[in-house]
Amino acid sequence: MVSEYMLQQTPVNRVLPIWSEWLTRWPTPQDLAVAKKSDVIKAWGRLGYPRRALRLHEAAGVIAKKFGNQVPRAIEDLQSLPGVGDYTAAAIAAFAYNESSLVLDVNIRRLFARAIDGDQFASAAPSKIERKLRFELIPSGGAKWAAATMELGALICTARNPTCDKCPLKKECLWREKGYPQSEVKRKSQGWVGTDRQCRGVIVQALRENRKQTKIALNKLWHDEIQVELALKTLLADGLIEATGKSYQLPN
Repeated sequence: MVSEYMLQQTPVNRVLPIWSEWLTRWPTPQDLAVAKKSDVIKAWGRLGYPRRALRLHEAAGVIAKKFGNQVPRAIEDLQSLPGVGDYTAAAIAAFAYNESSLVLDVNIRRLFARAIDGDQFASAAPSKIERKLRFELIPSGGAKWAAATMELGALICTARNPTCDKCPLKKECLWREKGYPQSEVKRKSQGWVGTDRQCRGVIVQALRENRKQTKIALNKLWHDEIQVELALKTLLADGLIEATGKSYQLPN
């Protein structure tokens, strides 16, 4: 469960050291639930999107109180936890409990889009029809299905330069049969430098390193005071920082 929260929009190589430290420090939901929010945000480090850390902290509290300090197994119970959507619930059920759940990450969706639909890439988000059709593909007792299809998409049917000759589905792949038509969907990498998200990250990192910072001090860390003002408002709204007089700090 911890890894699924951390891996949302963050690559494995950045997650691994933080994940290891996290589980050493808080090996059970109850351990995490009683931790200070400020400690949780600090331990999250530079994984990005620190709201995930607070949602995980909240989820740990629910698990400790409602589920006997054990991560629930049922999809419906998992979906009731803060920060757990369809994908995360399915992934926890599949990888923690070997359930035959429908896991649709970017690699799996790309694999099926190519092999079954003949498209280079899947749509931006899975539709109800896609979910229904993909669920029907799961074999009986398919506990390993999610892991197998995810690995196939991540290692063989890659976004760029897929190694089709090594693919076990090459004879059935519709995209290959159609001559590898290129998708009309333009894939743009998300910008970072100069964004509001980067500004928020600079502020949170400053408060990790120094318990309190004034607005004047925070303004000196960024080139745009208006952007700092907006970042402070959204960080306060998200519960990632607190205002104490004329200063700001991580929440207790």
